[in-house]
Amino acid sequence: MTQLLHLELLTKEVFAPFGDVLEVAGDPDKIINQGLCGRYHDRAQIDILDGRAGISLFNAEPRQFPITLDMVERHPEGSQAFLPMSFDPFVVVVAFDENGSPGRPRAFLTAAGQGVNYARGTWHGVLTPLHAPGLFAVVDRIGEGPNLQEHWFETPFFITDA
Repeated sequence: MTQLLHLELLTKEVFAPFGDVLEVAGDPDKIINQGLCGRYHDRAQIDILDGRAGISLFNAEPRQFPITLDMVERHPEGSQAFLPMSFDPFVVVVAFDENGSPGRPRAFLTAAGQGVNYARGTWHGVLTPLHAPGLFAVVDRIGEGPNLQEHWFETPFFITDA
């Protein structure tokens, strides 16, 4: 049986239960650097248990539609932010927790220049760029001990762009 997920538009309001949308929207909170730079201040809640925040670089292979979603993961010890290092959209998948397992996933398409910060413990799909290079700066927990839980779906979902 085929399970389809249709892309939704990623907005701050609809994504709020899962984390933060990182984007330059509206007026800057502050003008800095001799008036040449707008600062959009404190746009994500970095939530780390027993460790520290670190910045890593990920280089992921681009995907093509339909995208097979057979697994989601979560990080119980820390939030995880993905900041694209190109001006290309990417696919974001999230699901509510239902008694320790993910519920039905939702798939979002970012606008060019948007990033996301998954809240600690949020079920999410793997990094899914649509264009090369799939280069992202990732801010997440660096520390000892396990911080990854995976869930494999018995029946995969297929994400379509239609």
